[in-house]
Amino acid sequence: MEISTTSIIAVVLGLVGGYLVRHFWASRQSNSIEQKIKDKLVTAEEKSKKLVLEAENKAASLLAEIRKEERDQKTQLSGLETRLLRREEILDKKLLSMGEEESSLKAKSEELKSKEEEVQKIKEQTKGQLEKLSGLSREQAREELLREVKESSSQDLAATLQKIDKERHEQIEKKASEVITIALQRFARSQVAEFTTTIFHLNDEEIKGKIIGREGRNIRTLERATGVEFVIDETPDSIVISSFDPFRREVARLALEKLIKDGRIQPAKIEEKVEEAKQELNKRIVEIGEAASMEVGIYDLPKEIIQLLGRLHFRTSYGQNVLMHSIEMAHIASMIAAELGLNTEVAKKGALLHDIGKAIDHEVEGTHVELGRKILKKYNVSEAVIEAMQSHHEDYPYASSEAYVVTAADILSAARPGARRDNLENYIKRLSDLEKMATEFEGVKNAYAISAGRELRVFVVPEKVDDFKALELARQIANRIQSELKYPGEIKVNVIREVRAVEYAR
Repeated sequence: MEISTTSIIAVVLGLVGGYLVRHFWASRQSNSIEQKIKDKLVTAEEKSKKLVLEAENKAASLLAEIRKEERDQKTQLSGLETRLLRREEILDKKLLSMGEEESSLKAKSEELKSKEEEVQKIKEQTKGQLEKLSGLSREQAREELLREVKESSSQDLAATLQKIDKERHEQIEKKASEVITIALQRFARSQVAEFTTTIFHLNDEEIKGKIIGREGRNIRTLERATGVEFVIDETPDSIVISSFDPFRREVARLALEKLIKDGRIQPAKIEEKVEEAKQELNKRIVEIGEAASMEVGIYDLPKEIIQLLGRLHFRTSYGQNVLMHSIEMAHIASMIAAELGLNTEVAKKGALLHDIGKAIDHEVEGTHVELGRKILKKYNVSEAVIEAMQSHHEDYPYASSEAYVVTAADILSAARPGARRDNLENYIKRLSDLEKMATEFEGVKNAYAISAGRELRVFVVPEKVDDFKALELARQIANRIQSELKYPGEIKVNVIREVRAVEYAR
């Protein structure tokens, strides 16, 4: 019985002890989980505070940017408003000024009308008084005046008729000689058209409308920029470019080719393509000069001389291409010098460069021989070559045997049948004189002789020449042409004053 009680007590104590141990471990585990939860809560709270702080910072930054953009927009709007107000004020002032000018013009117009009426009355009164004093009517006075002029001028008229008859006889003889010469030369067409026009072929006839432009503005811009005349409607599928200057014709041809290829034909694009054509032609001039020097076997010429030599391709002398003439002379001079045992190199160079002064524009004063000497000296060409070329027109004494050879080559090249035509040279000289005369007037920017010399287009500087002065300038140029030049028919002097207004929108 005691054993049994002890066992029971032991069992009970064991149960109680196990329970306490389990409760202890359960309590420890519970405390550990709570601590973890507390730690996680603290960590989460710190993260949330950090996120909230970042969000607040971002919100503040966005708000600041929005406020800055708003301030910038307000500043821009304020500036635009100020500019608009300023322009409104300017427009109001201009309208007010125009109104005043209109009133002033109306008053002047009324005043002119009244003065015209007064002048007309005075004329009528003067006519009446003259008729009373002379005892003749207006018709009778005119008949009497004509009768007196006819009687006093009858001898002059007879002399004039004899002079005209003599001139006609001389012209007929000259024309007959020309016809015989042309027949002997077996040449049957005029050289003027060949040397003063260029035919530009078109793939599409409709492109002519674009080239002409609205109210002719494109064709006018082309003619003003290039200094040539475009004849559009005479031949189908082609345009005739007319000018006595081959360089201008080639610039116009290249510019037209570039415009058609580009497709955008309008004034601003025309000026751009004309400038491109000039630059391209300048490059080609150098290539032509190099080819000419290589053809005759001269390889030591300066680059500047080469360029001037290329420009001679666009110059003519009595209808003969100056560069071809110079090349031909170089070959002839070289052969003659070789036969005579002279310096072939000097003779060849002197012949090739004898007309280099003709490459300089006509604005530079001096003969082509004198200009050629200055150019060759400037670029250190041998003195022997200068002596060989300077005597080909006998402006300077013959200083060497090679000088005689160059002169002989010049005569042989120029005198062969069909090489030159005096009429063409006189025609080109007259057009050059026309342009040079117009550019000597103050305020003239450019002058172009077109329509075979029947029209002279003069472009003036608008800041120096106003509308009234343009009228006076046209009259002055026409009077000077009448007094200094000889020409058939009449010449139309067309003074053009173009004003461009440019403003930039910002």
